[in-house]
Amino acid sequence: MDGQQAIREVYAASAARLVAQLFAVTANYAEAQDAVQEAFVRALTRSGRFRQLDNPEAWLRRVALNVARSRFRRQLRLDRLIRSGRLTGVERGSPELSPDHVALVAALQRLPRATRETVVLHHIGDLPVAEVAATLGCSVEAVKTRLVRGRQALAEHLDEAASPVSGAAAGRANRR
Repeated sequence: MDGQQAIREVYAASAARLVAQLFAVTANYAEAQDAVQEAFVRALTRSGRFRQLDNPEAWLRRVALNVARSRFRRQLRLDRLIRSGRLTGVERGSPELSPDHVALVAALQRLPRATRETVVLHHIGDLPVAEVAATLGCSVEAVKTRLVRGRQALAEHLDEAASPVSGAAAGRANRR
């Protein structure tokens, strides 16, 4: 099988899964799609080497995460330009999503980047802890720590989002 055929097969088997994982990290579906597509383009430019990879999906995930990180940094610079008033007229859009999905992605965005990536890869990407560690370039212990902290923070953030009464108001309401 040639390199391009191998890439087609990996694309059919894993592209949607990779987009879902990157969407949970970026909170932007179009950005997630673009990052995954860029990873596949890079695979096509290295199709001979791509065929030799032990885990092509893991390689694509790492490349897509790196692309998303780079784009995030560029987006931060763009946001600074917009806030400074030197650049105007830039609009952003996103697809219609269920309220639960929006709440989850919003809660994920409140986590530190490393924790968010770890939680997404393990719980949404369904990767084992060791593969998450390899993908993110950290230890298994660091992944486990991030997962514990991430789950605790997500529970708090989702409880806050579900509660009709804010924390301070809840305290006042309980005293009455």
